[in-house]
Amino acid sequence: MKEKVQEVINKIRPSLQADGGDVELVSIEEATGIVKVRLKGACAGCPMSQMTLKNGIERLMKKEVPGVKSVQSA
Repeated sequence: MKEKVQEVINKIRPSLQADGGDVELVSIEEATGIVKVRLKGACAGCPMSQMTLKNGIERLMKKEVPGVKSVQSA
């Protein structure tokens, strides 16, 4: 599961970096399906960061990685 999660993060990363931000994987709780990530750079303080997290990262993660139930900020 970790490899697939990292692949999705690598797909998303260029879009975030284009806006001066970044994302890093913090942890994966396979039993609960919770993935924790940390938004960095411009994304860390951005008012739209929750929307990026839920509508962008979480939506793609759920679609591409079986077993992911939620993506949360760490």
